[in-house]
Amino acid sequence: MKIAIVGGYGNMGQWFARFLSKEGKKVVISGRDQARLRETAGRLGVECASNEQAVAGSDAVILSVPINSFESVVKEIAPRTHSGQYIFDITSIKAKPVEVMHKYIKQGTILGIHPMFGPGAEGVKGQRFVLTPTNAQEQALADKAKDYLEGKGAKVELMKPEEHDEIMSIVLGLSHFIALVSADTLSTLGKLKESQQVSGTTYRTLLTLAEGVISEDPDFYSSLQMHLPGLVNIEKLFKAKAGEWAGLVNEGKRQEFIDRMKALRTTFEKEDPGFAAAYKNMYRLIGE
Repeated sequence: MKIAIVGGYGNMGQWFARFLSKEGKKVVISGRDQARLRETAGRLGVECASNEQAVAGSDAVILSVPINSFESVVKEIAPRTHSGQYIFDITSIKAKPVEVMHKYIKQGTILGIHPMFGPGAEGVKGQRFVLTPTNAQEQALADKAKDYLEGKGAKVELMKPEEHDEIMSIVLGLSHFIALVSADTLSTLGKLKESQQVSGTTYRTLLTLAEGVISEDPDFYSSLQMHLPGLVNIEKLFKAKAGEWAGLVNEGKRQEFIDRMKALRTTFEKEDPGFAAAYKNMYRLIGE
């Protein structure tokens, strides 16, 4: 089986090229930066070609391109897709990319996939994937993909593209927003070195989150923040809640602070099966 990875010199494109090559698949990568494309292909030991050539000669296609250029790339490759071909996108947003693929791709079967991990993952075992089929044909492909991935030890969820994006506004959008604001606050305070010398578990967990986000690609994170639906309202809610808690501290309302914290604990105990292990998990997160 030959698989084309459009945008194959990006971090996730390279990850899938390595993974699929190890799985015995023949891989060809493509992209618009020819110098970068040739260098990456040589280093990975895979073929390289233009987007159109790679798609036309492959049994399956993985679209690993930024959301901002997604539609133009799909429009470019669509005439080269063919019957019996599988076309996957691995963007972190699903509703718009799936809509775009339906608009332009008239042959083959598409499927939106979101790998819930970054290019630092060693393999798929223990990793999460979300698949977003929208019709019977895509459902059949999703079932095949689910069986394959779970056979490799991955965890797979199926949901509608719109449902995926709503959840990702919380799972990714809110957590990234908190990390960025925390990093900006810590930077402005100007005590990074001093605070690390006397930091406890909670602070090191916060610092791990903040540094983990700001060390990654700003283009990727800006795309998520600008395109995830409903995220603006979630961030407004977060700012309002931050104001409420700051108000309790500013006004010295100790008992109300305690009561609200207890109420939150009760909610999380009911809703989160792993809540009891939360404190221990912090230590695991920072490697202690």
